[in-house]
Amino acid sequence: MSDAIQVKQLRKEFKSASSRSGLKGAFRDLLTRNYKIVPAVNDINFTVKKGEMVAYIGENGAGKSTTIKMLTGILEPTAGEIAVNGMNPHREREKFTQTIGVVFGQRSQLWWDIAVQESFRLLKKVYKVTDEQYDNHMEHVIKTLDIGPLLDKPVRKLSLGQRMRCELAAALIHNPPLLFLDEPTIGLDVLVKLKIREFLKEINEKYNTTILLTTHDLGDIEALCERVIMLDEGRIIYDGELQGLKDNWAEEKQIHFQFIEAVSLQQLQSLPFPFTANWVYDEKSQTYIALLKEEGDHISQLVSAVVSHFKIKDIKIHETSIEEIVRNIYEEGTV
Repeated sequence: MSDAIQVKQLRKEFKSASSRSGLKGAFRDLLTRNYKIVPAVNDINFTVKKGEMVAYIGENGAGKSTTIKMLTGILEPTAGEIAVNGMNPHREREKFTQTIGVVFGQRSQLWWDIAVQESFRLLKKVYKVTDEQYDNHMEHVIKTLDIGPLLDKPVRKLSLGQRMRCELAAALIHNPPLLFLDEPTIGLDVLVKLKIREFLKEINEKYNTTILLTTHDLGDIEALCERVIMLDEGRIIYDGELQGLKDNWAEEKQIHFQFIEAVSLQQLQSLPFPFTANWVYDEKSQTYIALLKEEGDHISQLVSAVVSHFKIKDIKIHETSIEEIVRNIYEEGTV
């Protein structure tokens, strides 16, 4: 299996103006500016094999977006080497863009005031896709993403979920072997997220499409990626399996219960479990919270025991978010 992405000693620096202190310093700044060099991406190395689905994560400002911009040819690196689909993204830009698809959650590649299918036709010409190629591929994409009823609507009349499904379809018009996804499910409801995740898994299996995903949604990563690359202040601090990251750094699971009838902490604490479950009461939301490590079927055992003893009004399981995992790592030191 060959590599879709190769990154060696990749660095990106930005020049930032620094202000001198005091009134005298302000006058001097008017005449001459002092600049400092700020590294956004700091000598990173990684490879992504063809067909891999990799999550690229970190806090805001860690250097994720800067990396993606270099990998897609938008920014030129200060130093280092990049090969994406065997090409230099910045130097071979026209040829290179034919081999990638990009979806940025906050930016659109669709024309705002024209029908979705007109945007698709324009992109079809941009990517030099034949009618036969378009029909063979896009019929499946449109059907799977359930956007057929949206094709005649202008983009400005679509909901966020509808637009993101159309954005994803637009990125795949030329059936690229590599897909960059930057927060593709941000702000979407659960059903739309599930549809997008299922679709991404399907194209990965059907076409061996390589996917590099940046997201703050642990659900996206768990559903799609086995490998995680974590960035902190421009450096890679973890590159390995998602399960290893969760095992080492995820905190306890939180199962939130609301009951129909009055229940005491003592009653919950006296429930017999062959494992440790710590109970707390959140007075504000009138919710009892069980804290336990996610091992084997502990969660299902706990839920079954509670349901068999008490009448439940509502139950929620709180997933440890990527932000919480990252925070745990930062508080305790690097991986």
